[in-house]
Amino acid sequence: MSRKKLDFRADAYRNVLGFTFRHWSGRLALVGTICALVIASTLAEVMVPVFSGQIVDAIAGGANAGAEEALRAFAIVVGLGLTSVVLRWFIFQGVIRLTIRMMADIVNNGFHRVQRFSTDWHANSFAGSTVRKITRGMWALDSLNDVLLVALLPSVVMLVGASVILGSYWPVMGLVVGLGSVVYIGVTVALSMGYVSPAASLANAWDTRLGGALADAVSCNSVVKAFGAEEREEGRLRHVLGKWDTRTRRTWKRGTLSGTIQGFMMVTMQAGILGTGLLMWQRGLASPGDITFVLAMFFVLQGYLRDVGQHIRNLQRAVNDMEELVALERTPLGIDDKADAETIAIGKGEITFDHVTFQYGAHPTPLYRDFSVRIAPGERVGLVGHSGSGKTTFVKLIQRLYDVKSGAIRIDGQDIAQVKQSSLRGQIAIVQQEPILFHRTLAENIAYARPDATRAEIELAAMQANAHDFILDLPKGYETMVGERGVKLSGGERQRVAIARAFLADARVLILDEATSSLDSESEVQIQQAMERLMVGRTTLVIAHRLSTVRALDRLLVFDKGKIVEEGDHDQLIRLNGGIYRRLFERQALELTKGLVA
Repeated sequence: MSRKKLDFRADAYRNVLGFTFRHWSGRLALVGTICALVIASTLAEVMVPVFSGQIVDAIAGGANAGAEEALRAFAIVVGLGLTSVVLRWFIFQGVIRLTIRMMADIVNNGFHRVQRFSTDWHANSFAGSTVRKITRGMWALDSLNDVLLVALLPSVVMLVGASVILGSYWPVMGLVVGLGSVVYIGVTVALSMGYVSPAASLANAWDTRLGGALADAVSCNSVVKAFGAEEREEGRLRHVLGKWDTRTRRTWKRGTLSGTIQGFMMVTMQAGILGTGLLMWQRGLASPGDITFVLAMFFVLQGYLRDVGQHIRNLQRAVNDMEELVALERTPLGIDDKADAETIAIGKGEITFDHVTFQYGAHPTPLYRDFSVRIAPGERVGLVGHSGSGKTTFVKLIQRLYDVKSGAIRIDGQDIAQVKQSSLRGQIAIVQQEPILFHRTLAENIAYARPDATRAEIELAAMQANAHDFILDLPKGYETMVGERGVKLSGGERQRVAIARAFLADARVLILDEATSSLDSESEVQIQQAMERLMVGRTTLVIAHRLSTVRALDRLLVFDKGKIVEEGDHDQLIRLNGGIYRRLFERQALELTKGLVA
């Protein structure tokens, strides 16, 4: 493996372990107690072979004094065993407490960050993959804590203790055990980091893509059914599964080869330790009890060494599984609150773009350059223009879904870049073209704008939005579950629930992504009436798709390539010869006429 790849894997271990230790640092007393108990429990096990050897020597010596010595050593061995068992019970209680708290913390922290990532990040990420990264990392942390505290730490204590005790009896034996252990662990770590881990990391990447592909197809099942594309989606999944199969198979094969090499090293070390013990016995330098001591120590040591290989493989697997979660922790939010950000207070609802320059990250040129416009308090403004002209970006900037490159956007004189995003968006009501509802009750969806609203307030908002009657016709009324993303409701019903949510929010600034174009005429009339009531007394921005719906607005802003090229009410703009608005309006009128004739 190249030096570059080794450095990359070392960085992965460093990042994941650093992430874990940072979470440990908040609970140092608990972690310290666990470590102390682990050391005490393992040292108790290390001493068992010493007293086992004394039992054999006492029995071999015979006489009453030998019997008493054997009984004393026997009592100590039993006491050490019971001590180790009791201490391990306390160890596991501590590890359970530590791990549960840490798992909850990392899920909360991961969810906190994902919620605050930029619109661009969410647009480029699969929801299913993101959930998989967090949940897989959460359970990997469980494995990692067990490996570090319950597995590797006792193994290190045992190896050091065994080397010291054997070395105090016979320096040569201590040297054999110490050097053999270091070589074994070193080769195991090298195989894990340099050979198995890179393959496992790639396998995890395809595991994430597999989760994303499944979630994408399942969440869009209505589209799949609409085009009879079940077999096509299954073929797409088979392609991802093929890649996942290849990568995962390679990882498992490398793990098996690594385990085989460790087995050969274990046999070699076994031969070295036992051969040294037999040689010393042959030369009269060791008694039967000493040989018993060496054998007992070896068998204990062998178990720990064999487990060390497994522990390092588990460590490598846990690190691989946590990599993507840790990467989320290190990913910039994109749009972040200032350290001294304050809560915005929107009273009148005046909106000002003050010499704003803005460009999307991947675009070489700005969409807006030195762009300025003022929207008066309570003014109802329509945003008109071709697709890509900048009207949708206009309302996204007001919500601070993106940051401007220069200039400022102010609401009631307050620079929105200097205030908390949650307070800004909490005081702007928005009804989207394709409203998204939670898989919760209708009452909960309407009250999402104001969770403390009473049932009477929820029902009043539904009445204002022309939603109350259809809700009462449902079997469970306001307690009806709407399905994922509101799939159990029609488009018009979802739209009216979203408008009810906006009524309940009672915000001074309202954004309407006008959404009556794809509805039946009855739903369109009801929604248009509800939106007209909703606009009363509010600063309103309407993204206009059907120009017939914006004729009564106070002012229309016509966008073209990030500039306002025409401005005025409907009557003023329709009289502009060669104007964009007039051309768009006439085209839509002509299409409507053709539709009626047909």
